[in-house]
Amino acid sequence: MSRLSLIDLLKALACQVILWHHFAKYGPMSDAVAPEFPQLVAVLTEFGPLAVPAFLAMGGFLASRTLLRPGAPVMPARMIGRRYLRLALPYLPALALALAAAFAARALTPHPDNPAAPGIGQILAHALMLQDLLGVDAFTAGAWYVAIDFQLFALLAGLHWLSSQGTRGPEASRRFTLICLAVTALSLFWLNLDPDQDVWAPYFFAAYGLGVLAERISRMERKGPALTALALLAGAALLVDWRSRILVAAVVALVLAVTGGRGAGWTRSPAVARLGDISYAVFLVHYPVVLAVGALVGRLFPDDPDAALGGMFAAWLISLLAGSALEAVTARGFAPEPTPKARPAA
Repeated sequence: MSRLSLIDLLKALACQVILWHHFAKYGPMSDAVAPEFPQLVAVLTEFGPLAVPAFLAMGGFLASRTLLRPGAPVMPARMIGRRYLRLALPYLPALALALAAAFAARALTPHPDNPAAPGIGQILAHALMLQDLLGVDAFTAGAWYVAIDFQLFALLAGLHWLSSQGTRGPEASRRFTLICLAVTALSLFWLNLDPDQDVWAPYFFAAYGLGVLAERISRMERKGPALTALALLAGAALLVDWRSRILVAAVVALVLAVTGGRGAGWTRSPAVARLGDISYAVFLVHYPVVLAVGALVGRLFPDDPDAALGGMFAAWLISLLAGSALEAVTARGFAPEPTPKARPAA
């Protein structure tokens, strides 16, 4: 079974950027480290979120491969249900861990970044991945992304079903591509320009759709004209309104369109593959870890920058170990879709 080693590498790197972005942004350790390393903290705080559009573009690419793999049924309800399970099995335990870590943080060190104790309705909204749509405050970092990922996959599954009505085979595939192109353009030139729309999938389809289009291009024998069209689409959107997040998504999408997500050389190492495999679980558990570690360090070594920096590295290592354990446990509870083998260009 082939692996997309370049995507493994990009997922691993983007995950680490998000971790350190949150380490630099939240809690007493950040407060203690910032005066000693102001430029580093400022860079991580400002540019760390640019890992998100990279994840979105990769998510669109992989979702398109899943929905259009040979022999895949056009059954949106089943595919959406499987997607919820794939996201929720590690997500729900991570929510419980976040509740416990927030309780410990509030007990150890009062700090404005410590989440308040949530109510039952708030917990239920998070479990159903509806918190932002319902206007419910988040009690863990990253929950919004899980909800948006689920919405985006559900939207794409619906578009896949729509494109297959009355036709099959190459014609359905072409129709799917054209529909995704239209929705991507709608998001790029309209919906993604309104920050008030950032609680639902169409706003983020600007980046996600670029990944979907990249997957469609990666199947082509002659990629040149389609690559040029994808670059022009993204470039026109940036001329209308410069958005660094769209630039990142476009660059990732173009790379994936050219390579099909396959890397070379050292990107095929078991270490890179493992970091890619656990990136989602690490993303889920790192915030509870930094809450607990930050509260402990803040209680034992208040305002000590050396102890805080050491605590950040400890939180990073614990996050990797905890994420690896969470991935190993939850992977046993859900049989994933078969990994598509390398396909000849269509």
